[in-house]
Amino acid sequence: MTDSLNRDLSPFSALSWQLAMGVDEAMGDVAPDRRLSATVAPVVMEAPAPQGFSENLAASQHIAIERVLPSIPKALPLSFVPSAVHATNLDELRAELQAFEGCALKKTSKNLVFADGNPASPIMIVGEAPGEEEDRNGLPFVGVSGKLLDRMMSFIGLDRTNIYISNIVPWRPPGNRNPTDSEVAVCLPFTERHIAIVKPKFLVLLGAVAVKSLLKSKDGITKIRGKQLSYTYNDIESGAQVTIPCFPMFHPAYLLRQASQKRLAWNDWLGFIKAVNSPAG
Repeated sequence: MTDSLNRDLSPFSALSWQLAMGVDEAMGDVAPDRRLSATVAPVVMEAPAPQGFSENLAASQHIAIERVLPSIPKALPLSFVPSAVHATNLDELRAELQAFEGCALKKTSKNLVFADGNPASPIMIVGEAPGEEEDRNGLPFVGVSGKLLDRMMSFIGLDRTNIYISNIVPWRPPGNRNPTDSEVAVCLPFTERHIAIVKPKFLVLLGAVAVKSLLKSKDGITKIRGKQLSYTYNDIESGAQVTIPCFPMFHPAYLLRQASQKRLAWNDWLGFIKAVNSPAG
């Protein structure tokens, strides 16, 4: 029984189990060795694993460690969240982001990934965060998922000469993980200002992070994709509220993992371009 318990409570399996149970904070300076505790009941280790818990611990050890190392508190001090973004044009906004020190992702990234395409376009696309290729090149959507996005857009007459594209978070999260709520919170004022400066007539949101951040939606991307919604921003010059059509869509990185969803994504793009070309658009 002791040998079995020691195997079950190896450092990596214990760490993975704690992550699966939602533990994200150490309460002491030294981690206790639970294998030496006489109060640990063997029945605890025989409990069913949480849903989605990986049985292949050897393959997931590096993932568990990577999630712990870049851990960021859920609630950042208010001083880290910009009280206002004062930029009135894209050059000023880029300069404000380059000078901003409130997001830890900046320290682990090679480049600020600001935007690409034509800022005079009536169509603005907002994704989630840069990946490795985007970080290396300093441009959004230039990796494998970006190539898929370009290909889908080309079938409806769109390319980077007639669209403008950016992300919610302009720095790459380590390991291409999703940005945390805290990272989104400190970057969101810049994204909202970005949209207000560009003044698009149509907004496309790629992925759950963009939808949740800008639309404050409690519904998942699977439920609201393909629907025409609305996004409202404050006009910089007049201060008046401007409401524009907004189209949530699957992120191309998701489509690379779930090829069966490409048909739905294609229907969404067809519906989008129909709205853009309609007389009301």
